[in-house]
Amino acid sequence: MRRVGGTTIRGALRRVSCVAVMAAMLAGCSSTKDDVLDTTPADQLYNEGLINLEAGKRAEAAKKFEDVDRLHPYSTYGKKAVLMQAYTQFQRGSYTDAIQAAQRFVTMYPTSPDAAYAQYLVAESYYRQIPEVSRDQQRTNSALEAYAELIQKYPTSPYAEDGRKKILLVKDQLAGKEMDVGRFYLSKHQYLAAINRFKSVVSDYQTTRHVEEALARLVECYYALGIVPEAKTAAAVLGHNFPESPWYKDSYALLAKGGYEPGEDTGSWISKAFVNVKLF
Repeated sequence: MRRVGGTTIRGALRRVSCVAVMAAMLAGCSSTKDDVLDTTPADQLYNEGLINLEAGKRAEAAKKFEDVDRLHPYSTYGKKAVLMQAYTQFQRGSYTDAIQAAQRFVTMYPTSPDAAYAQYLVAESYYRQIPEVSRDQQRTNSALEAYAELIQKYPTSPYAEDGRKKILLVKDQLAGKEMDVGRFYLSKHQYLAAINRFKSVVSDYQTTRHVEEALARLVECYYALGIVPEAKTAAAVLGHNFPESPWYKDSYALLAKGGYEPGEDTGSWISKAFVNVKLF
């Protein structure tokens, strides 16, 4: 018998044959398991998911709900299973999977009484992933959009009020990011770039805690550039809305060094930005 690398051809063929038999056996076992799963009623799979969830076995529960969705997509339990997937994945911290399942539920069943909750899970999943202010805020923006959609589509839902509160927190985070970048540019004396960031806070995030500092920084930037009318206007708006603010005192002192006082120009973009804000 011919040998190849110390092994007979017959021996090699025998091993190949054994491997083939084992593969067939494994395939048979897998097929049998899938067949059993395919015939499992939707209510049984769904209830098994609930039992696992109650027992704290969230990964197993999510798998059961996925099986219901996959095998019985058009059943009543299939519809419930999509929402339960979202809830279970949210509970186990798998926020990307939770978002995908919840968004699918909203898309498939927009008029369902549970659609508001599914949209709320989308927003909360993004909210739980908000990073520190020094990092990219894409997920923060996604949270803002998701909460806004919740309030727009389901304004009377039990989750809308919490959504409104979370929007304030999300906006504060986004304003904080703008301030962080603006301060960096200011430290480098890149005043125009800094103004754009502080201007964004004043225009888009006026109800956040950052607006006082943003106005004061605008005074500083405009004054450094020699644009005194805008510096005076920023100081005037700051003083009008926050007369006891330490930021206003600093801005007033800065203008006083050059012999100026705060004075509002109603034609300035700063004055126009505050026309409809309940701060005056």
